[in-house]
Amino acid sequence: MMTKVGYLPDETSSFVGRRAELARLHTALTTRRMTTLIGPGGVGKTRLALRAARAAADRYTDGAWWADLSPLPDDGLLLPTVSDAVGLADHTLRMPVEALCEWLGDKHLLLVLDSAEHLRGPCSHLLAEILTTSTGLTVLVTSRQPLGTRGEYVVEVPPLPVDGAPDALQLFADRLRAADPRAGLDAPGDEAAAAEICRRLEGIPLAIELAAAGIGRHSVAQLAARIGTRFDARGAGLGAHGRSGVLSLAPGFGAPGPGAPGGDGTDGEDGEDGEGGGPGTARLDLLADATVWPRRHRTLRTAIGWSHELCTPLERLLWARLTPLRTDFDEEVAREVCAGGPLTPDEVDRALQGLVAQSVVQRDGDRYRMLDTLREYGRMWLTELGEARAAADRHARSFLGLARRAHDGWTGPDQVSWYHKVSDTHLDLCAALEHLLAHDIDGAQEMAGRVGFFWACCGHLSEARSYARRALEAGPVDGPHRTRLQWVLGVAALLQGDFTTAEKHGALCTAGALYDRDDEGMLGAAYLSGLTQLMTGEPAAALEAAGRVLRMAESVPANSAHRLRCHLITVFALTALGRLTESEAAATTLRRACERGGEYWTRSYADYQLALIALLQGRPAASAAHARSMLAGKHRLRDSFGIALGLDILAAAIAAQGAGAQAARVYGTGHAYWRMVGHPQRGTPELGPVRERCELQARAAVGDEAYQRAFERGQSDNAEVGLAAALRTELQL
Repeated sequence: MMTKVGYLPDETSSFVGRRAELARLHTALTTRRMTTLIGPGGVGKTRLALRAARAAADRYTDGAWWADLSPLPDDGLLLPTVSDAVGLADHTLRMPVEALCEWLGDKHLLLVLDSAEHLRGPCSHLLAEILTTSTGLTVLVTSRQPLGTRGEYVVEVPPLPVDGAPDALQLFADRLRAADPRAGLDAPGDEAAAAEICRRLEGIPLAIELAAAGIGRHSVAQLAARIGTRFDARGAGLGAHGRSGVLSLAPGFGAPGPGAPGGDGTDGEDGEDGEGGGPGTARLDLLADATVWPRRHRTLRTAIGWSHELCTPLERLLWARLTPLRTDFDEEVAREVCAGGPLTPDEVDRALQGLVAQSVVQRDGDRYRMLDTLREYGRMWLTELGEARAAADRHARSFLGLARRAHDGWTGPDQVSWYHKVSDTHLDLCAALEHLLAHDIDGAQEMAGRVGFFWACCGHLSEARSYARRALEAGPVDGPHRTRLQWVLGVAALLQGDFTTAEKHGALCTAGALYDRDDEGMLGAAYLSGLTQLMTGEPAAALEAAGRVLRMAESVPANSAHRLRCHLITVFALTALGRLTESEAAATTLRRACERGGEYWTRSYADYQLALIALLQGRPAASAAHARSMLAGKHRLRDSFGIALGLDILAAAIAAQGAGAQAARVYGTGHAYWRMVGHPQRGTPELGPVRERCELQARAAVGDEAYQRAFERGQSDNAEVGLAAALRTELQL
């Protein structure tokens, strides 16, 4: 279990030089509340920010946290992305910025926003809000331009020095050995040739890395000669936005050739600095501010264009087609999103490995990603090839397929991995939904319904509710898709504490499912309506409705997600009615059914009920064991709301065993998780009196002062650290 405070990405390659910049950043992070690293793409801002944040993390009680903004096409998901980054999974109806400000209000942490240049205005506005309300917050931003936020301290990131310092040459040698451990600069003249390459590339790290990747096809001396020729000829004999031909891939399809943007390395620039901005200006000319080292930015474009020319035609095509992906991807996703025409699935695999070999795509285990600067270059080519719409269609189809498979696999043995996959591909799913809402309403309605429950469980309640509402409003929808959308709206509203809306959508689900004779829809509606009734103090009505629907829908398989959840309503209702023996038997049967199928979500709530029943029956040790089982399941699912519930029942069970200080600490950790989801304690109604009695018992066992100290320790602990402590089984009496 992770116990470190905060989250920073792993460094997957060596870090070279930057001593002066790191010293300056150390001072800035100590004395300033907001620092922005600026410089053109590829100059090393992200790596420098990551190294500085890692060095500073221990100075912040609540750690250092990282938000990558590069995949965001606009500011629509800025707040959810930043909230996710700092561990907030708000379950309330508040404005998201209000929830974020409150969450950060008493935190002492470092927040890094990486690649903010395309969201300068929204980022500036957001940072002005949270820096005002969160006095313990320090922010480090990377951007191609300053954000313009009041109090912003700007640090320019230069390229690596190439004259009199070994840093650029060391980076070249390191990347050479990373690609081939046997490679080096050992042959006569290699070191001088490598130094000349670094000088020609003006010390820009990304350009040097791309050049080092070309050594597999050239010697160091040959590479130096080719780069020298390319750069010497860069400004001569080139027409504005000229095209000298294409390399044919297939009938009717072209790829960039030596005279096209990227083929000659100039991107068809107008003038020295590429500032024309006219209709013919390539998109890459506009990626960075033309006032910051425009010549060096031009050098990077030349290096990328040269790397692009070294690719095979199919590798270039894959480079372009990968660009709609917002998050890390595997080979299966690459095939789904990119295969077509000359790129067969097998060719996708081969071309992907070629792009990895040339450092265009980075590999980490079985996952792949592309740097934002290289993705932008590929997007330019996607547009040049006239494939932007087709690529977006393939991307949307791929993630609609993922939503279908995840929905079908919810109650199977891969539930946890599907849960994580949906969570980890959130930005791609949102991008696919946006595209489907514009171009395929039926697909959007299906997707929003199938993925909505995952999002609700992952804490993306606002997105689940918003997309379900937009899908319903986009056009007519009938049958199971309509019922699912109503159900998603109701579940999200229920988790946000909006019981009136949940009740309304439960009734709409019931009516629609009855009309369609949709048994699964009926079970889903009974779950939603029953849970709403339980939370509003009507357990008898919930029990009667769940039993009736379970009898009506006998044709639905026993391991169906909706059937299992409907049985859960029966268990909750029996407990609330005081029929503990019946409830325990039903919960045990339900848990076994879930265990046989590898289902964790419903099983965790069966454990919760077994913990509550044992506590009500005076068996606190058994209650604690069931509570820890629930917490282990909810931790696997990253379900903060479920963890908060589990910590409450565990604390009560520990207190009932006389371990007052330990109970107080677990109560404190539970309070931290309740804050994480934005609610005060919100267990099932019958837990309230038991919790209060056990809390008084814990205070009496150790005294008010010791209880308060332990509670505050649990509350101030990093949530993961506190959860790890709660899961230990030994009692401290």
